[in-house]
Amino acid sequence: MRTIAILPIKSFGAAKQRLAGQLGTGARQALVQAMFQDVLAALRRVESLDAVVVVTANTTAARAAHGEGVAVLEDADEAGHNEAAEVGIAHATEQGFDRVLLVPGDTPLLDADELEAFLRGAPTDSPTLVVVPDRHGGGTNALLIAPPAAIAPSFGTGSLARHEQLAEAAGVACRVEPVPSLAIDIDTPEDLDELAALLGEPANRARARMTRGALRQLERSLASAPPVASSTPDR
Repeated sequence: MRTIAILPIKSFGAAKQRLAGQLGTGARQALVQAMFQDVLAALRRVESLDAVVVVTANTTAARAAHGEGVAVLEDADEAGHNEAAEVGIAHATEQGFDRVLLVPGDTPLLDADELEAFLRGAPTDSPTLVVVPDRHGGGTNALLIAPPAAIAPSFGTGSLARHEQLAEAAGVACRVEPVPSLAIDIDTPEDLDELAALLGEPANRARARMTRGALRQLERSLASAPPVASSTPDR
């Protein structure tokens, strides 16, 4: 089956607002860019993918994608993740792809061999939806849809159950299949702590090279920052 991966990317400056209390704007932008580059590099190594397309309005992301030989679709409205995914799905339908893989840009631990096994083991009958859950079990970190327009994606809080409901309503066979390297996405400080812990494990030392570098730079910046003066007088 001809398969295309769709990678929607927000403008780096607008991404990861829930990390604003922990990271400044520049640090957030650097982290989001690094995660995107790691995900894109992993997708480029997956043999079962016939194409990869990035949907974005961000010029930096577009340049990085073009540098990897990846097509870019303009996210002109920047209305949200689901709307950007729909831009990619329309492209996949026009180009005659049999199925689409929707992957977020904030899953930097993505392992190409693991994703290859997932795609090879996925059902080949159509219409079909395979939902990859997040580590909490309620969200969706990837969708495999065949044919591409079988359902409209509905990412967001509680999306796993919502995707199951959408599949049932559309008469589409649906299954949930965990992919360990896609389980963690980065939205909150707790996610960032979990990612840092996982990057320290021996099994992950060859993964997320760009993200690892961004986190090291952040650690160095924090270590060199002057201490915040206490407002409490000495006693």
